Amino acid sequence: MVVKLERPILVGGLGLSFSLWILQSWDDSIVQLGEFGLLSTLAVGGGLWLWQQNRPKASLEPLDCTPVDRATAENAIAKAEAVINQLAQEAENHTSLNTLREQLTYLSLELDRQEIQVAVTGGKAVGKSSLIQLLNSSAWQEKQPKFNLQETAPLFQETTDKSDAAVFAEVAKSDVVLFIINGDLTETEHQALQKLKAANQSTILVFNKQDQYLADERASLLLSLQQRIPGNVVATAVSPVPIKVRKHETDGSVQEWLEQPAPDISQLTQQLNAVVAQQGQKLVWTTTMRKAMALKAVAKNCLNQIRCDRATPIIEQYQWIAAATAFANPVPALDILATAAINAQMVVDLGNIYQQKLSLEQAQTVAGTMGSLMLKLGLVEISTKAVSTVLKSNAITFVAGGLVQGVSAAYLTRVAGLSLVEYFEQQEIALNSGNALNLDTLRQTLQKVFQQNQQMAFLQGFVNQGVKRLLPQTQKLVLNGVEQVIG
Repeated sequence: MVVKLERPILVGGLGLSFSLWILQSWDDSIVQLGEFGLLSTLAVGGGLWLWQQNRPKASLEPLDCTPVDRATAENAIAKAEAVINQLAQEAENHTSLNTLREQLTYLSLELDRQEIQVAVTGGKAVGKSSLIQLLNSSAWQEKQPKFNLQETAPLFQETTDKSDAAVFAEVAKSDVVLFIINGDLTETEHQALQKLKAANQSTILVFNKQDQYLADERASLLLSLQQRIPGNVVATAVSPVPIKVRKHETDGSVQEWLEQPAPDISQLTQQLNAVVAQQGQKLVWTTTMRKAMALKAVAKNCLNQIRCDRATPIIEQYQWIAAATAFANPVPALDILATAAINAQMVVDLGNIYQQKLSLEQAQTVAGTMGSLMLKLGLVEISTKAVSTVLKSNAITFVAGGLVQGVSAAYLTRVAGLSLVEYFEQQEIALNSGNALNLDTLRQTLQKVFQQNQQMAFLQGFVNQGVKRLLPQTQKLVLNGVEQVIG
């Protein structure tokens, strides 16, 4: 059953073949047709239904990538270098610095690489290894630029050690991808091709094992693939199934033997030749650009981690300053944010860490913008109610004047600080953003960070920590149902 679901065309073909066999029995018995007519109809209908359920719901754009020129690749390398240099400036002894620099040097050499890197990927048992062996052993390689063929781990295998994400990361380092299937395109295969398309990866879809289908089925399936995936779609028979040959002698005897057909990869080699002839060096530059972007992302993650470690104590400092201010001067809940929780000086300090050079006036604008967003999103009211709920479990702490406002102010300041950190992490290195905030991005970041810090266990611990800081150290409290003396 699993095989049938993965090969919907084959299921439909079997249903159609069965119905034709039934029709051929017309002359035998009208009764038999009556009995089996419904059955054949169900077989055809079932096959078509399975086909429609498993085939992709939409078509892909052409698989051809958009190659870049050398200048674009060099620009990507320069951006990666800028991040690595910034990392060296802020953490000269970082453990990853030497490795990042070595990879950067390698990228510059990649620009002039002549060898074409080809990744051969696809699901399990589609013929990846056999295709590589055939291509490496054929005379075709001797007439072409050097191709380095690398097989990936099988896709779509949940039990394997290497995930699909790891396979795609490996594939991203290649210039051309041979994506192999051995039947109609399934939904998972369609999604994989979409990812390759989105990554601007030059891909050739290889319909292998075509010899295992009847001639009409084979032609229909190939046409269907070419219609839904315009561009680089070819058919191959890497390891053809032996064919039984029968010879009738004049004396009436019959001889039978198996003949092994020759492999058929002519469409594939022609397509590879065309891709290399038309795009060649540009594919190498495109791959170099992808590698540079990946290197930049790794370096920036290292840099952001260092900056986050420096930003955390600043956020904690200002959250308790905001808490003390609100606790000493209680105000209505909706005014907390404007008076204490969003502090312009915190914005300046965090901006300095992330190379976002902001004046105090600009920081006040940023603080006001965040306060307005928090009020519009209802975060102030939600957080105040959440803090109140936690404090209500302890009557003594709840009645303390200004405690709800103080803890709420600390909590909102923390959310604002963490949101700024995440927002700044998305910016380019040394970008002077000033007032040019992307409000949509900031709004989404605020909502995300707020949700991440809404867990009851976190709130309980945060409220208890706030109570200990805000109430006099000699005051007798009841926390978590256990009487204790602070101090």
